[in-house]
Amino acid sequence: MLECCYPNLGSIMSDISDRQKELLRAVIEEYINTADPVGSESIVKKYKLGVSPATIRNEMAALIESGHLKQPHTSAGRIPTPMGLKIYINEMMKEQEVPIKDEVQIKENLWDYRFQFPRLLKNATKELADKTGTLALAVSEEGDIYYSGASSILDMPEFYDIDLTKAVLTLLDRYELLNDIFSKAVGDEPVHVLLGDEIGFDYMEYAGFVFSPFGSGKRNAGVVGIVGPTRMRYERVIPTVRYFGDLLTELSGTW
Repeated sequence: MLECCYPNLGSIMSDISDRQKELLRAVIEEYINTADPVGSESIVKKYKLGVSPATIRNEMAALIESGHLKQPHTSAGRIPTPMGLKIYINEMMKEQEVPIKDEVQIKENLWDYRFQFPRLLKNATKELADKTGTLALAVSEEGDIYYSGASSILDMPEFYDIDLTKAVLTLLDRYELLNDIFSKAVGDEPVHVLLGDEIGFDYMEYAGFVFSPFGSGKRNAGVVGIVGPTRMRYERVIPTVRYFGDLLTELSGTW
């Protein structure tokens, strides 16, 4: 049986200063936009933090020391760690609600499949992939895996790494591996995030999962979510995944 235990983002608390939070936000937003490690020069030019370049360099060093940023070996820039990204999601990010017109359209597109569970999940992954622009998947408690949008990740710089791409695509054929990933998380939040080393598999340093359980306690239950780079636009992805989880709970519960 698929275990639905996930991390509570609300339990992630920061112990960094307000200035460091603003700097962390700037680094993360720049990294999300460019996919490149972020140097202090970029922050000075694009973000008005009201401090000197020397102060920014010192604060970046402090954020590396505290585990919120890291410096790839081949670059002078910095990128956020899973810890830094969780702080961003929990304390800085403002969610963008799914537009009502999108909710209506998605529900209309899935409504006719509400009595056909496999087709419901197949079409739900297609809709989710279209809305998020990344790889969407759904896993049933019986071990069936549905996915859509695999080609989308090939356009993302992180997935130029053949080892990462192979690792992600391998998961799509291995229920036991996906179940192992989901079972690493704890808590009962409606949407959950696993990033990098939290996933527990080799080559996943720059990958992330955002997923939601659906149909808990019902006949048709499982997990729906997306796989992408750690630099996802979480303000859009998280509410979208939440909506799909809620919708699948509603539609699969009509039996």
